[in-house]
Amino acid sequence: MSEKKSGSGPELRKPDWLKIKLPSVEAYSKIKATLSKGRLHTICESGNCPNQGECWAAGTATFMILGENCTRNCRFCAVAHQKPLPIDPQEALKLAESVRDLNLSHVVITSVTRDDLPDEGAGHWANCVRKVREINPESTIEILVPDFHAREDCIDTVLDSKPEIFSHNVETVERITSEIRSGANYRRSLEVLRMASSKGAKTKSGFMLGLGEREEEIEVLLKDIYATGTEIVNLGQYLQPSRRHHSVMKYYTPDEFAKFRELALSVGFKHVESGPLVRSSYHAQNHL
Repeated sequence: MSEKKSGSGPELRKPDWLKIKLPSVEAYSKIKATLSKGRLHTICESGNCPNQGECWAAGTATFMILGENCTRNCRFCAVAHQKPLPIDPQEALKLAESVRDLNLSHVVITSVTRDDLPDEGAGHWANCVRKVREINPESTIEILVPDFHAREDCIDTVLDSKPEIFSHNVETVERITSEIRSGANYRRSLEVLRMASSKGAKTKSGFMLGLGEREEEIEVLLKDIYATGTEIVNLGQYLQPSRRHHSVMKYYTPDEFAKFRELALSVGFKHVESGPLVRSSYHAQNHL
């Protein structure tokens, strides 16, 4: 698959293997009605996830707490960058009831970044996990958190709620992190994973390909993530949400993703999801 230089040449044509499945009407309607009832958000919709059809048909969704407006403006992300609204004090209860209504055995929760809050949303995170656990004691919980500026107090607050999996995405290689991720830092993200892992959490991370990384940098990134104690990793193809977002610099083939999966396993990862349409919560129920 050919590559292009940043900012040059025509847009790359999306290959056939990136065709997206439409959601089943029945499953879509059920999940949409549940979310509307609780006025909840999902990263499936806000992030334009290509797997929404497959996941919603299977009765799974990734809930997004703390509103739908992010304080950061990453060049790869479709989530809105606007002034956030105040925290909904009933959100934890609504989330827990929605998990119950959808009969979810494994729950994935993520959030926008809330740099505007004194604890960056950590307390609300913990409340949500605890309430989901209280109302759904048989469900397992995975959280995909922002970096909290690697504040140990925030990470401790979240970990004290005892999620089964603590996930934080590094997103891309070190060389282009500042270009891609607003307000983020490559080494800080690694420190978040290291800190959580050192406290006994089962940690997970992920990153995108096609942003302009070099192949040798992918191996370095995998080794850096693994060195934090993280044993689960996801690799997926970057897809440009709109023309104002970063361009796709390369479309990797399924065979190339299979090669990267073998590389990740050789590094030492225990579970690897690697494919063009893989996203953070793809097949999340299998990661335990």
